[in-house]
Amino acid sequence: MADALLEGGVQVPAANFWVQGTKVARLSLERMGEGLTPFPFALIFPQDTHERVLIERLETLGVTVERRTELVRFDQEGDGVRATLRRADGAEETCAASYLAGCDGAHSTVREALAIGFPGGTYADIFFVADVEGSGPATNGEIHVDLGRSDFLAVFPMKGPGRVRLVGTVLERAADEHGQLTFDDVRDRVIGHLRFTIDRVNWFSTYHVHHRVAAKFRERRAFLLGDAAHVHSPVGSQGMNTGIGDAVNLAWKLAAVLNGGTAESLLETYEPERIDFARRLVATTDRAFTVVTDRGPIAWRVRTVLVLPVARLLFRLSAVRRFLFRTVSQIGVNYRDSPLSEGAAGTVRGGDRLPWVETAPHEDNFAPLTGLEWQVHVHGESRRDVAAACAQLGLSLHRFAWQPAMRRAGLTPGALYLVRPDGYVALVDSDGDPERLGRYFLNRGLTATLRRDAATRGDSPSVRAR
Repeated sequence: MADALLEGGVQVPAANFWVQGTKVARLSLERMGEGLTPFPFALIFPQDTHERVLIERLETLGVTVERRTELVRFDQEGDGVRATLRRADGAEETCAASYLAGCDGAHSTVREALAIGFPGGTYADIFFVADVEGSGPATNGEIHVDLGRSDFLAVFPMKGPGRVRLVGTVLERAADEHGQLTFDDVRDRVIGHLRFTIDRVNWFSTYHVHHRVAAKFRERRAFLLGDAAHVHSPVGSQGMNTGIGDAVNLAWKLAAVLNGGTAESLLETYEPERIDFARRLVATTDRAFTVVTDRGPIAWRVRTVLVLPVARLLFRLSAVRRFLFRTVSQIGVNYRDSPLSEGAAGTVRGGDRLPWVETAPHEDNFAPLTGLEWQVHVHGESRRDVAAACAQLGLSLHRFAWQPAMRRAGLTPGALYLVRPDGYVALVDSDGDPERLGRYFLNRGLTATLRRDAATRGDSPSVRAR
């Protein structure tokens, strides 16, 4: 899907910081992830557009998303889930499924029905988001953040001339007023500090920001993902990325159990792999958000006099830029403590994301990952019996000629890397011993292949998308 996302998104070259109507810093974001990924840049791709791309892709696979369909209630009895759905005309129907994925937002019906706690808090301020078109210094295709004395405003470029997404605080309004506010309540703030000329307001909305993580992400056959499982401040723009990470993690495991004959115990790894990261992310964004939005005079001086000058200096260091890229892009997320992770070689351990490396001009070791299947990678010479072991287990084997760049990426020549369907390394063996492959799958009740013929025939378990 990379081509569709690149075509519909905006590559952002820099982030600018303003103080009281004056631009005081510009931090370059170009090529921050050089050598880490084939996409070493920041890309703005809004959630509503992303949803349309996903819906169109599902349609090509014969899956229809049923809009204006509400989950009313569900129960888990026996070996499945029975859910009652209400359509737009008020009619109700019962749907049977093997599992239920609750991706239904911060006010999740699934989470509430499961009586799963959602501890955390809510920020006092009202926040707004607006899609507008206009002109001015902040419509140059870059990110702009205005650190006012008592509020916060960020501008993100969208596809189209002069089109931007605004996110900010609404000052001195009661918390229960947010549903009555309009863009006119923030217009003067936007125009005054960023010298904006507003030509058109496409839409405007207000909301409260929370910082919460569900007490658990699974209850029997029901799972929580995305905002239903965790919500946090918009600092770092991590919300959609994290939800997608949840979905990818759970999706391949559901496929393995439903279509591949893998033991259901595999699903027990979803929560521990995702909940710890969610807790760290919420705690981190909470601290950053507090610093950015604190209205006190000391906090404002810290932001403008201390943080920005230091940030400008640190941003010149390649190590700092790479660290920030790995953090914001989430390619640094690992599952090293997962029961699915085993072994180490060089700097790569089981549970790490497979390091990316260019193997030839316009070629890399990520090309096989589009297969979304278990596979084995060897960089450099491999033992002769590796191919036979992979064939016996139904694993595809990918060998790459050794290059110095591979060592810089943390890879070890001749080591065996068993890669999960989601691109994470499950098993690392520095000696390239193929016997560890069989033991790995046997000890965990896993199978390496999916019964793709079932999906082709169309008799695989039904999926309802909402």
